[in-house]
Amino acid sequence: MLRRLLGVLVPLLVVLAAAMGVPLATAIAEGETQRMYLDRLADASRFASIADNALSSGRTTALRDEMVRYDALYSSPAALVAPGGRIILASRENFDLTVPTVAEQLKLAFAGYRPDPPEVVWPWREAPLVVVEPVGRDSEVVASVVTVSSTESLRTQIARIWWLLVLVGLVPMLALVAVAWPISRWVLRPIHQLDEATARVAGGELDTRADVDGPPELRRLAVSFNSMVDVVGRALRRQRAFVADASHQLRNPLASLRLAVENLQPHLHSEAARQAHEIAVEEAAEMGRVLDALLAATRLDSAAAAEPVELDALVATHEPAWAASALRAEIELHVDIPQGLRALEPPGGLGSVLDELVGNAVRLSGGSEIVVRAERVGDMVELHVVDDGTGLPEDERAAALDRFWRSPRHQNIAGTGLGLAICAELVTAAGGELELLSPGPHGLDAVVRLPAAD
Repeated sequence: MLRRLLGVLVPLLVVLAAAMGVPLATAIAEGETQRMYLDRLADASRFASIADNALSSGRTTALRDEMVRYDALYSSPAALVAPGGRIILASRENFDLTVPTVAEQLKLAFAGYRPDPPEVVWPWREAPLVVVEPVGRDSEVVASVVTVSSTESLRTQIARIWWLLVLVGLVPMLALVAVAWPISRWVLRPIHQLDEATARVAGGELDTRADVDGPPELRRLAVSFNSMVDVVGRALRRQRAFVADASHQLRNPLASLRLAVENLQPHLHSEAARQAHEIAVEEAAEMGRVLDALLAATRLDSAAAAEPVELDALVATHEPAWAASALRAEIELHVDIPQGLRALEPPGGLGSVLDELVGNAVRLSGGSEIVVRAERVGDMVELHVVDDGTGLPEDERAAALDRFWRSPRHQNIAGTGLGLAICAELVTAAGGELELLSPGPHGLDAVVRLPAAD
């Protein structure tokens, strides 16, 4: 963010400097051009006044000598030109009148007009500075004085001033950048801290607090963030404490109730009473399983951030229990996990998820074979628990991930309806997805997708 902020500020400073420097540089070039033009115009006017007297008297030697000395001093050739384009006298023998600028200005001068001032001389413009001054009065122009001056020194002077202007402009710009860097870091430091604190809170570290530092607005934001984390932490602790305390407090009365109900069996003589007694005992046992599931959900909801895990090593620790369970149910179990395949999981969560999926397949599928396999698909790792049992219809597969949902066909089988819902929440918390699919004409494919950990 610091680089992006400076990436916005520095171009703005450059644009601001350009907005101030370009007009100033233009004014400098115009001023230097005007100064040189006025100086050459004064020289041409002096030659024109001398030429007027020289042409009247017929003595032009002094004018020629003056032009030669002027050319030698300033390296600017000068010439006196008649209206027909004939050179009366010049400081050099090879004076060229075919230059477009000279021809155009001579045409204006012989028409009785003084040529316009020259264009601004830029450092990259190499054209000479041409000044034409008519000799005569009003429309009686008898000749014109032409001076052609090199602009090399002028262009060098303008470029030198421009470079000095750039250097002078860089000093405050660099000073502003040097000041903007620590100020930007000071402003952005609380934002970085808030970002890090938010990531830690999202990972389950609810004791994280952001430092109250920086500008007043960010300090207020940090205080509000800390207050929010306090409220969320207290709410989660109260929720977990309530579930845990309720489960523990209900366990003993429920056990006593079940014992009392079972003790009633010798005193029951009618068939209807014995059936009611069996239902009561089963309901008490079901309440105990629900309490156990609530306690498990409370423990799993407190899982920390996702961490990488070796899938083959994880599955190897759980496979013996799966095999024993499948053997008791007379079901074949096949496990195919490639070596070196890694995925992100909540600590201790993926093993519980696989235990639940395999356990459901053993207890509820009604099939004869279970396959546990894994594969890499793009940036994700997919674990499949596939059985060849009766499976679930599409509408039931979507509802099976809700809490306390149970299939109508499994109402007489022990269970709470919380297992798949808790598994789905665990997988989602690790950045993955739990989905129930149909692998074919029958059976169920429970797919766990988790981010790959390279």
